[in-house]
This record gives sequence, C-alpha cells and structure tokens, in this order.
Amino acid sequence: MANGNDNTTTFIGKTNFRSAERIFGINAKDRRQHIYVIGKTGVGKTVLLKNMALQDIRAGHGICIIDPHGEFAEEVLAQIPSERTNDVIYFNPVDADYPIGFNVLEVPDVRYKHLIVSDLLGIFTKIWANVWSARMEYILQNCILALIDTPGTTLLGIPRILVDKDYREKIIANVKDPVVRSFWVHEYETWRDQFRNEAIVPIQNKVGQFLNTGFIRNIVGQSKSTLNIPEIMNTGKILLVNVSKGKIGEDNSALLGAMIITKIQLAAMERVRIAEEERRDFYLYVDEFQNFATDSFASILSEARKYRLNLIIAHQYVGQLVTDNSTKVRDAVFGNVGTMISFRVGAADAEELEKEFTPEFMQQDLINLPNHQVYLKLMVGGITSRPFSATTLAPLQFETDPGVKEKIIRVSRERYTNPRTEVEEKIARWSGMIGDDGAFPDSSVAVSSSGPSEAQCWNCGKMTTVPFKPDGKRPVYCESCYKQIQDGKLIPLPERMPQVGRARFSDSLGTLGIEFTAPTTDRRPRSMQDESKETPKGVLQGRGREAVARRSAGPSRSSSGEPVQGRKEQVSFPSRPLNSWQSRRVGREDNRDSRGIKLRALPTDRPSVRETQWNEKGQNMPQKMTDSRPLARPLPQRKISLSELVAKKATTPEKKEAPSRPRAVPDVLGLRKVLGEFLRSDQAIMRNKRGISAETESRKNSSNGAKRVVQPGETVKF
Repeated sequence: MANGNDNTTTFIGKTNFRSAERIFGINAKDRRQHIYVIGKTGVGKTVLLKNMALQDIRAGHGICIIDPHGEFAEEVLAQIPSERTNDVIYFNPVDADYPIGFNVLEVPDVRYKHLIVSDLLGIFTKIWANVWSARMEYILQNCILALIDTPGTTLLGIPRILVDKDYREKIIANVKDPVVRSFWVHEYETWRDQFRNEAIVPIQNKVGQFLNTGFIRNIVGQSKSTLNIPEIMNTGKILLVNVSKGKIGEDNSALLGAMIITKIQLAAMERVRIAEEERRDFYLYVDEFQNFATDSFASILSEARKYRLNLIIAHQYVGQLVTDNSTKVRDAVFGNVGTMISFRVGAADAEELEKEFTPEFMQQDLINLPNHQVYLKLMVGGITSRPFSATTLAPLQFETDPGVKEKIIRVSRERYTNPRTEVEEKIARWSGMIGDDGAFPDSSVAVSSSGPSEAQCWNCGKMTTVPFKPDGKRPVYCESCYKQIQDGKLIPLPERMPQVGRARFSDSLGTLGIEFTAPTTDRRPRSMQDESKETPKGVLQGRGREAVARRSAGPSRSSSGEPVQGRKEQVSFPSRPLNSWQSRRVGREDNRDSRGIKLRALPTDRPSVRETQWNEKGQNMPQKMTDSRPLARPLPQRKISLSELVAKKATTPEKKEAPSRPRAVPDVLGLRKVLGEFLRSDQAIMRNKRGISAETESRKNSSNGAKRVVQPGETVKF
C-alpha cells in the first residue's frame, strides 16, 4: 500500500515567545523518531495526545490507543467520523458477554517464538518482581516453549501442563526443540513430588490469579485470535484498547496491555517482507506507558522506526522508568526519542531534564510551568531544534453522529467477538469438564455400561445422576451447579490429583515394619473394642506391652502345626499393670491403628541384633550379638511402696563397719629443722665460691645496714 504524504502535519500547539503566537506541528517523516511527553498529573498530557490522535484518524492513518484509565479511549471513540466507523475495533475486556479472542501464543512464524517467550517473561518479571525467582523463570520458559510448538494452545495450558501428565505427554510429543524436550522428559519427570510441588506452586499461584478471572480467561483462552494485528497495521485500522485499571485490576491491565504491545512489535517485524516504500505508518499511543514498559520496549524504540511503527508515549516522572535498578528503558527513551515535550515536573525530574533543555531553560523554569504550557525540542527535517516554549491546543471538537459510539460497539461485537456461552463451552470441553456432546468428557471418562451412576456434586454435596462412571479425579456437578458455571456465576473446581507418595514409598515403609491398611470404622481405644476380633498373624497393633506379649506368645507354626525352623522363641516376662508412660504409648498406637496404619512383625533373622533377656526384676540383660530377635524396649522399674521399703529394711541385716585408723600427724618441727640446715649449707657453698668467709660477710652486712641472718641458738637483743 502507498504510504501517503510524508509532509502531512500534525499540529501540537502555539508558540508564545514575545506574544508571537504561531501554530506549529510535526510532519509524518519526523514523527518516525517517536514523541516523548512527560509531566505531572493534571497538566494537560492526555489532551495533547487526544488532539494528535483525532488528527491522525481524520487523516486516514492507522492508530492504536492503549489506555490504562479508560477515559482517553472512550473520548476518542465518541468522536470517530462516520466514514471510519467500520475501521474501529473497540477492545473492552469488561464487555464480558462478547469477549474478543486474543491468543498471545499464536505465532505467525516459528522464528519469533523466542521473542514471544522473552517478552512474556519480561512482563511477568515486571509485574511479579517481589516473588520472582530464577527457578520460576526456568520452568515457565520451558512451559511456554513447549506449548508454542503445539498449534491451538493458549495460556490456559501453563497450569495444566504442570499437573496433568496425560496432557503433558501430548504436548511433549509435538516439541521439536531437543533442549525443551530433555527438560520435560529427563528432568521434570524425575523430580520428587515434594520438590515439584514447591517449584510449581508459585507459578500456579500467579498465573492462576490472572486466569481465574472469568472475562480474562475467556479472552486469552480462545485458541483462535479474532484480532489480526498485522492486518490492522497494514490496512490502517483503529484499535482502541480500554484496559481500565479500576475495572479489571492493575495486574490484569498491565498484562493485557503489555501482551498487545508485544503482538504489535511482532507484526511490525513481519513488515520486513514488505518493501519499505509500501509500509504504511502506524501510530501507537500509550498513556502512562510505565505500566507496560519492559526491557523489550527498549528494542521497539530502537528498531520500530524502520518498520514505520511510530510511538507517542506519555508518563509522569522519570523514576517510573527505572525498575529493579535497571535503567535500560530510561536510557532507550532519552537516547532514541526525537521530539521531547515537557510539562511541569518535579524537582528531581527537573534536574534530569535540565541536561536536555539547557541553556535556554533551567530547573526553576521546568518546575514553575503553568498548565497546558510546555518546553519542547522538536524534530524538524531530521534535526532536533533548540528548546522553545509553547502552549498546547485546546481540546479539538468535531461534529459527529450522536449514536456513533453505540454503532461502533455493535459493529465491533459482530466482527471481532464470540458469544460468551460458546467460548466457555469450548474452554470447558478443552479442560475435560464436558465432552463433545456436552455431557461428559470423551477421552478421560467412559460411559458406564450399566447405565447412569449415582455421584455427589463436588460443589453443593447433593446426590445426582450422571451418565458416566466418576473416576474421582475430575469434578462432578449437579444440574443447578453446572448451569451456574456456564453462566459465569461459579468458578469451576480443579481436578483432584492422586496421592502418589504412598504408592512410591510403600516398599520402603514395609522394610521398616509399617504397612497401610484400610482405616477401621471403630475409632475407640483398643481396650474398648471387641476382644473377639482376631488379629492377623504377623501384624502388631501397637508397640506397648500387648504387642510384646503377642509377639512372645510362642514360635511361629506352619499349617501342619509344626514350629517353623530358624526362629527362636521369645521369653515372656511376668505380667504387671501398665504404668502411665505405657498407657499413653498404647493409646497412641490405638489411634494410629484406627487411621489405617499397622505395624508388621519384622523377620527374626535380621543380622546384628542384640539378644535381650529379662531377669526376675524386669531388667534387660544384654548378651552377645546374635541373629535372633529384634530389640525390645526395657520396662521401667516398678515403684515400691513405703511399707514395703520399711519391711525390707527390717529384714536386711546391718553391716558392721570396721574401726577407723587414727591419722598420722606430720612432724612439722623436724621438717623445719631439716630445711634450716639445708639453707645454711647452701649459703656456705655460695660463700666458698666467691672466696668470702662468714665473718667478712657478717661485717659487710652490718656496715651496710643489711639484715643479718640469725643463726640457730643465737640470742637476739632488741
């Protein structure tokens, strides 16, 4: 198609320098460098975007408006000229009775499937940044790559491929990527149940939170998209996306808006097959674009120009473009945008924008701008002009048909939507709730050969009659509950997954002497139950005194009555009443038995088990290591009463103690005498070494005033 006139001007505002008011605008060629608008709330950003969009519509251009508030899209919808009513597609998720089909996994070319996966992961990472992890990203990436290889799959397949083994095998059979196939076959299937549940629960929680909303599920759950984005761009149609956060929720608004931007990016890249002179300009208006700005948005700003995808983006402050310490989007905006328009901003943004508008405008100028007045750098002839001030145009008003809005909505419903009942029936059939005839699943549940079956409704609990045999996995509903599900008043219940842990570890538990049996209906303690019930041989009902007594009743015998060789007979001990510790133990074993857990007698030929014998006091006496019986817990000592203790002491003869020997007193005086002689001899030896006599040293000590050593037997006068 012909591109049209590149000199078509879109008017922006009027200059106000020295009262010289001149209306100015920007031509189509310069708009391919993108337009960036920033300013506080309520300063006139949406009015500027609305005026430019209405001019593009009347000029015959194709546009897309993604509005997270809803007012911008509705105001433009009310002023569509009558000659373009058939070109409008109004995407309103709140219109639940007429959902538009939008399958984000529908890829026109398999070469772009990794781009789809990357963009979706970027969207999920941005929205769920507080709970995102590397393991979630790894599993979710393999989920999406596996689903894309099977035509007709949707986002509804993400939770199902994680828990439904039959569905997973069908998807894996179509996977062509050996790395993805290896993950599902050799890695995911080998995970233990506990680890697998811990890994997939965060994904089920977040993706399920998005898909559990009825009108969102009806939009993204349709296998065939009714929105043909490449056709919309190449034929110059008008796509109005009303993803109001107040009506559908903030996360749902961000997810839907970002997915549509991703599909527009893919459609733009598909234009590489079209000659450049035949590519038609398509204008994408994104108000509050920080809600949809992912790292992939930076590539759109860098590469969209060559595909004639022209962006007009607006938001409030620069900090919204920085996520998790990543400045990739902010750097792409300031590095690739040709026309920059600034309304009044805050001090922090003024400091950042001063680098773009200096020396003409400083921080104080950007902070003190009145409403509807801007400072801008305009792209003129491929060159950015010097900054100048201007006033934006007042809201444009065009004469339109009063009923144009209702007419556009009606035409859009007829061409681009499907009835809700039809969509929900297809989703229910895909999930296995009903079959092709609308009554039962055709593959998972077979018709009962004996006729209708009685079943209990999973929702209300009433008994109902169904024409199939319930398998206990897929939900069963009565007529009233199923009608509420079809009307969207009731959320379908998930399937019940079988407990695989018990079957997997039954052999391991059996080696420990534990086996699972059917729970008993009588939940009373064993002492209150009928004693006439026989206990199967080799099965112990507890670990208390009764269990040991039964085990020690005698050797095992064959059917002929002869003892089985190789087993040693247990030695029983005298009977006595159970103490408090044993009573509690037996009570716990009785409760465990009522839940269906029994203890099986262990084989007596276990190696390296210490043989235990009991003496007359009930004390165990460990013997040598044998291969006979398992260990038995020793019973505690019986308490003795006071009267028995007195009687025992009276009958016990007293022991005579041997007379004590007197302690020897050390000879202190003799020890002191010996030490004195030793010191004197030591002093004499030292004098002999120095060659000094005792008299000379005595005179020397007396002349120097030194203390004289008193000799033994010498009288000292004071």
